[in-house]
Amino acid sequence: MLSKFVNVGSRVDLTSIERVKYDNAEDNKKVYETKIYDILSDDRIEVLMPMEQSKLILLPVDSEYDVNVYEGKLLYQFDARIIDRYKSNNVYIIVLELTSNIRKIQRREFYRFSCALDMGSRELEKDEVEAVEKRNKTTDTVPLNGTIPLRRAIIVDISGGGVRFISNYKYDKDQLIYCKYNLNFETGKKEYCLVGKVLAVKEVEHKPGTFEHRVQYMDINMEEREEIIRYIFQEERKNRRKESGF
Repeated sequence: MLSKFVNVGSRVDLTSIERVKYDNAEDNKKVYETKIYDILSDDRIEVLMPMEQSKLILLPVDSEYDVNVYEGKLLYQFDARIIDRYKSNNVYIIVLELTSNIRKIQRREFYRFSCALDMGSRELEKDEVEAVEKRNKTTDTVPLNGTIPLRRAIIVDISGGGVRFISNYKYDKDQLIYCKYNLNFETGKKEYCLVGKVLAVKEVEHKPGTFEHRVQYMDINMEEREEIIRYIFQEERKNRRKESGF
C-alpha cells in the first residue's frame, strides 16, 4: 500500500504525538525533517535518522509520530511508531510502522483553513511599492518600515498563498498592503510580516461598514510558505483528534 503513494527520497516531517525523551533531552513536539530511505512493506518504511546541526537525533524506539510525506502537490499523512533503528552501510536509519490509515491531502497553495487570527495591516509606502515592483522574486526581500502604526483586522482563513480577512476599513482592489500576524506552532509562536496584493474586496452581508478582503502574498519565501502550510496541517490534526475524542 505504501509503495502506491510514496517514493524513496521523498521529504518526510515527523512530529511526536506525545512528548518523549531522547539523549537526555525532551522532544517538545518539534518537527524533524528527513527522507524516505526505503519502503520495506505495505506498512513499514525506513527513513534517515534526522539531524540537527550535524548531530544525529536518536529518536527512541516505540515513540509515536505524526508523519507527513510530501509528494509534489500531494501530501500524505499517517501515524506511525518507531519499531527499530540501526546503522546500515554507514547510514543511520529508523524504521516506521504505520498505526493509522493514510490520508491524502491536496497540497495546493490555495487550500484555505478557516480560523480567527488577529492581524495588523496598512498600506505600503511609495518606496515600499517601488521595492516590490523592482524586486527579484527569487532572491530579494522587500524592506518594510515596522514603525508605522497598523490597523486591526481578523484573518478568517489562511493558506500558503494568502489570507482572507475582515476589517472595519476598506482597501482598494490591486492595492499592496503590509500584513503582520502570529502563528502558534507546537514549538512556539512565530511572527510573519508579509506584503500582500488585494485581489477582491466586498462589504460583509448584513454588516454595514465591515469589509472582507482576499489577499495574495507577494514576497513570501519558500520557507515561510512551508511553515504556514505546516501550521494548517497542525491545526487540522488537532481538530481531527478533538473530534475523535483523543
